[in-house]
Amino acid sequence: MTYDEYDAFCASLPATTKVIQWGGAHVWKVGGKVFAIGGWNDDAKPAITFKVSPLSYDILSELPGLRPAPYLASRGMLWIQHYAEPGLSEEDLKDYIRESHRIVSLGLTKKLQKELGLNQ
Repeated sequence: MTYDEYDAFCASLPATTKVIQWGGAHVWKVGGKVFAIGGWNDDAKPAITFKVSPLSYDILSELPGLRPAPYLASRGMLWIQHYAEPGLSEEDLKDYIRESHRIVSLGLTKKLQKELGLNQ
């Protein structure tokens, strides 16, 4: 998945916004909270970081091409970074980004979820 494809997919999810921060990263948010981060550099293979459940964290952190997300995981947060081959298939990566969006949206206040039309 290229950064353009990543951006297009994240933009297709409900109530999302994009900002460029942290040295050029493509940061996607729902309700002002980060759910996906696309890289910090211009490597040929994009690095895509997303939030996961505790079980997914345990499984994914052991797979080649995936790792606990630098900085975030060291602070006890359940984030995985897809950074190299073989990693996840494009469809699986989209599923995990979609699930990250859902996990983060569930952490928003009920009022904000309703205003954004989420989790109804």
